[in-house]
Amino acid sequence: MKAVIQRVTQASVTIDGKVTAAINEGMLVLIGIEDADNAEDIQWLSSKIINLRIFDDDNHVPNISVKDRGGDILLVSQFTLHANTKKGNRPSYIKASKPPVAIPLYERMIKQLENDLGKRIYTGVFGADMKVALLNDGPVTIVIDTKQKD
Repeated sequence: MKAVIQRVTQASVTIDGKVTAAINEGMLVLIGIEDADNAEDIQWLSSKIINLRIFDDDNHVPNISVKDRGGDILLVSQFTLHANTKKGNRPSYIKASKPPVAIPLYERMIKQLENDLGKRIYTGVFGADMKVALLNDGPVTIVIDTKQKD
């Protein structure tokens, strides 16, 4: 699994002109799923996301996690995170899981994050044409790949 985590002051998903999910202070997490991903990846990544200390404390030092801050998470599935651009100018998405594999893993990730964070996770709609808006705070953007956790 690959995740792009952005600290935001606000983020939203709009589908067909209608806002379907929105958060204020928290994280926008774009997640890419591949066939090799499993329950261990989900647990590890969920724990890493909610415990990342990327929010400022009273001394303006990034020392507080989204969980400690009480912030929200907006999770959006994004297969293009697995784009291979080594050959030519047209990205290949061969590593990205197809819906029959990706959807159950995405749903398990939502449940794991909700369990670990102790509150609702806001989401996009898997496979939909989404317009994602955000106000990146910092800016802070972090990329995590579960295949590079060692």
